[in-house]
Amino acid sequence: MSKIDPVVSTGMPRRGLLKAAGLGVGAGLMAGLTAPAAAAEPQGDIWSAEYWANKGGVKLNLWRKRTGAPKPGAAPLPAVFLVHGSSNSARSSYDLTVPGKGEYSFMNVLARAGYDVWTMDHDGYGYSGASGNSSDIASGVEDLKAAMPVVTKETGLKKVHFYGTSSGGIRAAAFAQAQPESVGRLCLSAFTYKGTGAEEIERRRANLDKLRASPRRKRDAAMIRSIFTRDGYPQGYDPTVAEAIIADEAKFGDTIPAGTYVDMAANLPIVDPKKILSPVLMLRGEFDGNSTNDDLLDFYRQLPNGEREFVILPKTAHAVGYGINRHLLHYAVQSFLAAPEPVSA
Repeated sequence: MSKIDPVVSTGMPRRGLLKAAGLGVGAGLMAGLTAPAAAAEPQGDIWSAEYWANKGGVKLNLWRKRTGAPKPGAAPLPAVFLVHGSSNSARSSYDLTVPGKGEYSFMNVLARAGYDVWTMDHDGYGYSGASGNSSDIASGVEDLKAAMPVVTKETGLKKVHFYGTSSGGIRAAAFAQAQPESVGRLCLSAFTYKGTGAEEIERRRANLDKLRASPRRKRDAAMIRSIFTRDGYPQGYDPTVAEAIIADEAKFGDTIPAGTYVDMAANLPIVDPKKILSPVLMLRGEFDGNSTNDDLLDFYRQLPNGEREFVILPKTAHAVGYGINRHLLHYAVQSFLAAPEPVSA
């Protein structure tokens, strides 16, 4: 299929999504990465386990979910590594419980689809230790380098899929640039390339001196609530979600590393799209203030791999995984991960 510059995709049936995105479609997956044969109905309860990686003496906490415990000698499930963003740690980002409000754990969604799902608290976040640095994008890449040997040891896979949201997308893309042999398919949600014309990035640039003054920044309840209002589309979220995150993050205190905010205010672009060799899915909320269509399409058009998709998710904002329309995100990611392998002419 030829490479076509994309237009906005606002309908979610797969045929329409692919046509609107202007794709080079296909999987091109390595052994162990292809989608499960019976992904729709995996067997067994969701099993979870905690692991630790070591980055120069800093202990990094990894969290894993899948259906059924691993069995010696069994074929590995395809693995997906979820990379969290600037303001919340891994489990509140990807394994959140909001009682009475439906499924907010992306880990559970992917585990039930037949994937071996991993995430990690970056340096200075959540359950992980802290080196004292600002946990910028470069530090995040080193975190992922430290995590991969643990994933490989436990799964037998040397290459896994990656999904990152917001600055987690920048971390994941920078890791794919630095260590392409470890990355299967790459999903970038709420990504920022250069940040040109993006309202939230402009706000951070205006606040740059304060962000640079300390390796950590304030992240209290008011800041978490602002994530859901700053894009001018608060109706895209159930307000109880912010309160669930606040309750989940309270045990970690009211400050978090400032490095990714500084990077996004002062050091963009960090990732060179021409050096991303993986198939790439780019996802953007319709009302996302961290980027513009032009900014992301600039990145998209430079990607060298013809297996790429650009999707705008309607009636969603920046934190699409927390939104009432998060099912659109789940559908787009699962469709991309399960794409059939292309056939040579």
